[in-house]
Amino acid sequence: IPALSPPKLLLLLSQVTSHKSQVSSLSLSLTCSESNERGFGQDMTHACSFTIAKALRAGFTIQKSLKFQPKFASKSYSAQIQMDNCQSDESRGALIVLEGLDRSGKTSQSSRLLSFLEGLGFSVEAWRFPDRNTCVGGMISSYLANKSELDDHTIHLLFSANRWEKRSLMESKLKSGTTLIVDRYSYSGVAFSSAKGLDIEWCKAPEIGLLAPDLVLYLDIPPEKAAERGGYGGERYEQLEFQQKVSQQYHILRDPTWQIVDARLPMEDVEKQLRELVLDSVTACGKGKSLSQLWLS
Repeated sequence: IPALSPPKLLLLLSQVTSHKSQVSSLSLSLTCSESNERGFGQDMTHACSFTIAKALRAGFTIQKSLKFQPKFASKSYSAQIQMDNCQSDESRGALIVLEGLDRSGKTSQSSRLLSFLEGLGFSVEAWRFPDRNTCVGGMISSYLANKSELDDHTIHLLFSANRWEKRSLMESKLKSGTTLIVDRYSYSGVAFSSAKGLDIEWCKAPEIGLLAPDLVLYLDIPPEKAAERGGYGGERYEQLEFQQKVSQQYHILRDPTWQIVDARLPMEDVEKQLRELVLDSVTACGKGKSLSQLWLS
């Protein structure tokens, strides 16, 4: 399955139809300007305008085009990252991803890890997906705040496009020696969308070709415990029953490379475990490690 570039993702938006409900129409207008260094290479122009308008009907018209071959199902781990472990001479930053349910502590721990690595003299930045400051991110933000409604397939592709918006900049930062601490990544997109009932392999398809993390830290907490934390319920997905489904999908996505940390522990204890894991990863990348791509066989 080929990696889908942002223009192809947005083209898919014009083809998506729902197989569960009938929606009369969808009109999305997207205008954005990106500098060359933040763009998508030959696939995007310096300034781009997209108008996406498509009548949605019952049925799933792009199912055939995204149908997976049987060999995919034979993987030992359905979410296994195909990592290229060959060493290079170039030192670079590490791509560290924190995943977990809502209110599991990802944002707090990202901030703490940022301060920790800065204190050691590393070049480091904290990122968060979705990035609501981009043109696509603004549409996502409106959806999450319950200010707009979108078909489940459409919003999934928007989440993926939001990550593709940052792909070139992410690679540039890493190659320049900057470590990125990322709060949510492709795994969140797949877990949340498949929790709605979308096919998990379909959900993974637009993520193929994004950069693979050097380290995935999963903050493990029962949905019921997360729901007891302050601020719960402020956005669309913060509902206990739905978070329970998301938790099940995360368990399907896990593979042996993930580091699981008990997020029920005191914040300081969680941070101590994360520090050690992150420092090992940053050190390894600093010695020279090739970048690899997500879910490429």
